[in-house]
Amino acid sequence: MGPQVVAHRGASYELAEHTLGAYLTALDAGAGGLECDVRLTADGHLVCVHDRDLRRTASSRGLVSTMDLAELNELDFSGWKNPWADLDDEAPDRDETLDGVLTLRKLLETVADYERRVEVAIETKHPTRFGGLVEKRLVEMLREFGWETPGSPVRVMSFSFTALQRVERLAPDVQRVQLIDKPTLWPMLRRVIDSDTIMGPGIALLRDHPRLIDNMARRNRQLHVWTVNTEADLDLCLRMGVRAVITDRPAYILDLLDERGQAAG
Repeated sequence: MGPQVVAHRGASYELAEHTLGAYLTALDAGAGGLECDVRLTADGHLVCVHDRDLRRTASSRGLVSTMDLAELNELDFSGWKNPWADLDDEAPDRDETLDGVLTLRKLLETVADYERRVEVAIETKHPTRFGGLVEKRLVEMLREFGWETPGSPVRVMSFSFTALQRVERLAPDVQRVQLIDKPTLWPMLRRVIDSDTIMGPGIALLRDHPRLIDNMARRNRQLHVWTVNTEADLDLCLRMGVRAVITDRPAYILDLLDERGQAAG
């Protein structure tokens, strides 16, 4: 059994990240998991947006944390991905239900209603002006879905150890993933992280620091690696026993696994 293939912000290589269209495309491709980043709006909604400001993905100078959901609903979150679409006579008409701002609630409803089990890896972004309120609101929503219990399809990820501690206090049965992108952080983290916490190193750490990765994986600790978009990187993950690969290209990675006779987990 190969690693779980997790769609990074949806099928974000093909479609605008964090849009419902990108996630549905990933599900149609057979992705076993979906990854999203969440931020809190000024009126308390969790939305799937990576950056703190909206310049890159919505051509706006506004900050997610200072805007209401209704204001975000007025913005175009997909035009940046294909800026020439208006000049293409054969381009499909825009479907605002598929490419507008996506709330976490809508994403979780989509997963809950899907025909097969799909897991969701939710990254909370820090620092933020709302601090621990982000994790509090997230856990409240998981409780609404009954997903704060053992066997939940949701896991929470963060680069912030403090954020994951909050999740552990609020919902101890929800899986946690400690993201890490710098090798210098591991000596500190290894002293404080419990054995149940999954490690989430970036692919560059696997390439450049294999001994460090071996150390992370001791005691059967799971590794979930981001962002795995090439054949060489996938093969590296397979050699190192990675349990989940987070990718912008879920269809491509699934095809590569099929070629290797390794069905996705």
